[in-house]
Amino acid sequence: MLGFLITFVIIFFLAVGMIASIASFSSKDSVEVPPNSVLHLTLSTEIVDRGGRNPFESFDFMSMRPSRTIGLNELIENLKKAKEDENIEGIYLDLSFLATGWASVDEIRQAISDFRESGKFVIAYGETMMQSAYYLASVADEIYMHPEGLIDFRGINAELVFIKNMLDKLGIDPQLIRHGEYKSAGEPLFREDMSRENKEQVLSYISAIWNNIMADVADSRGLTINHLNDVANGVKTRNALSALEWQMIDGIAHRDEIMEIIRERSGVEEGEEPRLVTFSKYTNAPLPKSMVTPRSRDKIAVVYGSGNIISGQGSDRIIGSDRIAEAIRDARKDESVKAIVFRINSPGGSALASDVILREVVLAAKEKPVIASMGDLAASGGYYIACGADYIMASANTLTGSIGVFGMIPNMKEFFNDKLGVTFDNVKTNEFADLGSVSRPLTQAERRLIEGEIAQVYETFIGHVAKGRNIPVSTVDELGRGRVWSGVEARRNGLIDELGGLNDAVIKAAEMAELENYRVVEYPIRKDFLTQIMEDFGGIRERKIQKELGPAYQFYRQWQDVQHMTGILARLPYNIVLE
Repeated sequence: MLGFLITFVIIFFLAVGMIASIASFSSKDSVEVPPNSVLHLTLSTEIVDRGGRNPFESFDFMSMRPSRTIGLNELIENLKKAKEDENIEGIYLDLSFLATGWASVDEIRQAISDFRESGKFVIAYGETMMQSAYYLASVADEIYMHPEGLIDFRGINAELVFIKNMLDKLGIDPQLIRHGEYKSAGEPLFREDMSRENKEQVLSYISAIWNNIMADVADSRGLTINHLNDVANGVKTRNALSALEWQMIDGIAHRDEIMEIIRERSGVEEGEEPRLVTFSKYTNAPLPKSMVTPRSRDKIAVVYGSGNIISGQGSDRIIGSDRIAEAIRDARKDESVKAIVFRINSPGGSALASDVILREVVLAAKEKPVIASMGDLAASGGYYIACGADYIMASANTLTGSIGVFGMIPNMKEFFNDKLGVTFDNVKTNEFADLGSVSRPLTQAERRLIEGEIAQVYETFIGHVAKGRNIPVSTVDELGRGRVWSGVEARRNGLIDELGGLNDAVIKAAEMAELENYRVVEYPIRKDFLTQIMEDFGGIRERKIQKELGPAYQFYRQWQDVQHMTGILARLPYNIVLE
């Protein structure tokens, strides 16, 4: 009884502390921004398409404090607000690394470039800067670095993880069947290195992304692409003096000296501290008068789909076909919604689930404009669900395409028999009654059956693309075969219509719907606070593993993905790390 009481008291006080912490974190009290303020952006937490409002989403139970993700939608909206806010004099980019993809960085960069058109200043500073951080920093008026700092500027490396030898040691044969020579599906499972076709496509899209980065940096810094490649080839930014000599930065300074520069530029009197406003606080600042418009009945719906595509409900991090299809259907049936933007950030997943979502996209496009907006990834199943839209937009750095399918039924007979000492036996009424068993290899008849199903799904896939993009099936097949394209390449070959980010997609939707005054609403509708908390408790273990494993977490996730790769999939078949 005493032990129970002590445990109850401890849990009670932990719960009180947790709720108090969440309450303080979630406070939405309006923030008053004083004159001569500077928006301070560190962007060190994960950046996702749609910011979460669930305090448990990244809750750290060790420190008892939430660590909120940043929504790209919120970030871009706040940069617009800061541009019009007469109390904001500039932006201080305090950067080391960005926990997001190249396409998202490109969208943030464009939003900051738009901010600069107001005549306000942007100063970037870093003790060290990873490549994506420097790419963002390069849009600033001035870049400064700590005297002992460095910039990691050396080109893009795409690294794939191969686990064939591990599976061999475990006695597991993946038995993977694919359609298309570029659908390097499962190469990490049955090869020790990349195939010729895979190397060709990866080199093509990372070169396209690197060329886009070089063009943007060269334009912002007033340099040539040859100069920047010389810097990268010679790793000339590994110390501050060399980075300054090669014109990659504008000055070398300690943080206190940067504060003095910001104070002067923002018009704060000497002896006072610069008035820095963090992003989290500025989110709660009121809109400037110039941005306050009469509330319109007309709406543009933005439907967010992020993560692997599965059947069922999914979550904010997983595209569930039921949940997303319902969101699109709700937006279609709402007469006040005049256009739909379908924001996709996905490597793909289940071909069947993708088809369920596509059906709702096609139905919606018959009634109102539907614009697909691609984030960092919209590949395979991610492209499948986009191809029925009236108009498709992507960043130059988006990875898309991968029009192809594959299936896998692992043969774990050796693992069970030799490693665990487990054997199986069965009786059956029909020839294919035990199809899908992992306790034995596929028969030739079973393999032919699955190959036929995969070919049929592929034909359906390219048929949808041909119809949605209004191009011949033969052309889609040439562009397909599992090949991954960058946004620039996809624009060139007709898989997308225009380069642009989420904000551009909303503007395009308004244009197609002939709207001047409108408001943006987001789907799927957020669940109530208590439901979010209860559902998110299931992710606590996963986040704990992620924190403990650090960079090695990607290998754990890949192994988890392999265990669920059964049936016919339209998915990027490996995890890509672009450094």
